[in-house]
Amino acid sequence: MFYPGSFNVSPPTDREIQVTRDFNAPRELVYDAFTKPELVRRWLLGPPGWTMPICEIDLKVGGAYRYVWRKQGEKDMGMGGIFREIVAPQRIVATEKFDESWYPGEALDTTVFIEQAGITTITITILYESKEARDIARRSGMEQGMAAGYARLEELLSTMQKQMQAT
Repeated sequence: MFYPGSFNVSPPTDREIQVTRDFNAPRELVYDAFTKPELVRRWLLGPPGWTMPICEIDLKVGGAYRYVWRKQGEKDMGMGGIFREIVAPQRIVATEKFDESWYPGEALDTTVFIEQAGITTITITILYESKEARDIARRSGMEQGMAAGYARLEELLSTMQKQMQAT
């Protein structure tokens, strides 16, 4: 069962964007899809046509991550940050800064994974340095990119579960 209707983006405060989405998969599997480079590069791609040639994740407090997206005819888009808190498989807190950021400063992303009856709800709260930065990010098209990535993630999780059941 797919849950695209559970995708919700809201501004809980004047400096935050909160994104939630349900997935029909166990929390550990969803957590792996967010933290293992070989899985991340299969779904965290935004709109169609983009690839992720660089996906590096040093999953430890103080460790860094780096993503670079590529699309023919477009300039590469890179971003990264530092992990500030990791409570596997429940919570990840990390900074976020784009190489050529369209909003000022860096952001702090808090990702929470909650499972109930086999459904895992992801909640990402992005805290920006200012209301202006939050408003610029909201106008960037991030919602469409995240929705497309989450649709791919739902398919990936379904495929992974089928493979696990077959073995």
